Amino acid sequence: MARMSDTHVTDRWEQRTQLPLLALAVLFAVAYALPVVDPDAPARVLFACHVTNWVVWAAFAIDYAVRLWLSEDRLRFVRRHPLALLAVLLPLLQPLRLLKLVSMLLLAGQRARMASQVRVTTYVTGSCLGLLVFGALAVLEVERGQPGASIQTLGDALWWAFTTMTTVGYGDMAPTTGLGRVLAIGLMLSGIALLGVVTANIAAWFISRFERDDAEERRQTAAIEALTEEVRALRAQVDLLRDPQGALGERKVLATPRPEHD
Repeated sequence: MARMSDTHVTDRWEQRTQLPLLALAVLFAVAYALPVVDPDAPARVLFACHVTNWVVWAAFAIDYAVRLWLSEDRLRFVRRHPLALLAVLLPLLQPLRLLKLVSMLLLAGQRARMASQVRVTTYVTGSCLGLLVFGALAVLEVERGQPGASIQTLGDALWWAFTTMTTVGYGDMAPTTGLGRVLAIGLMLSGIALLGVVTANIAAWFISRFERDDAEERRQTAAIEALTEEVRALRAQVDLLRDPQGALGERKVLATPRPEHD
């Protein structure tokens, strides 16, 4: 009973906190993007965004701590959620907004996957848009103002992120800093992975459709065979009603053993 009660409490906590945490993730995205897009914004606005980033991270960290405390097997919970633990610890290792961005994406993505109503297509679409926008913002933050950097505006960053994610790579723009190149590698790998997920999802849809068509065809074939047997049985009954003596004699002839010839 205690195990069932603990599981029920954990499920209720996750259901009640899912939407608020996703809303906080959206708020974090706005607070992260604003200083990158407009670095000359008033100081109070930039300070509010900075505070919002840390408050949202604290909310996700508290959520992780509560779920860990409610877990029946805490060691197993940590092993099953390594990305969530990494996301909580990243901002503590070095207070960079980029690390907080990575942590929020990991935590928000994990909670979104818990929702049974989120379909694969919706999740992949959201992941593509998120990687595109946040990848562009992250590389713009580290590349802007650097000597020799070709990515200086948000439009440049979005164009570079789109060509990188789709593995086109025109080469007209490329990061020059070490951190920017690390971001580029992550964006390339993410784009390849998401493309594989989309391809697999489409293939699975076609396969399931073909399987349903085959199952329907087999069901129709079985129904036709059963109907054919029923028609034969009905014909036999009709023949018996029309000529009961003839049918009886035919059965007697069929039942009479044939003589054996040496």
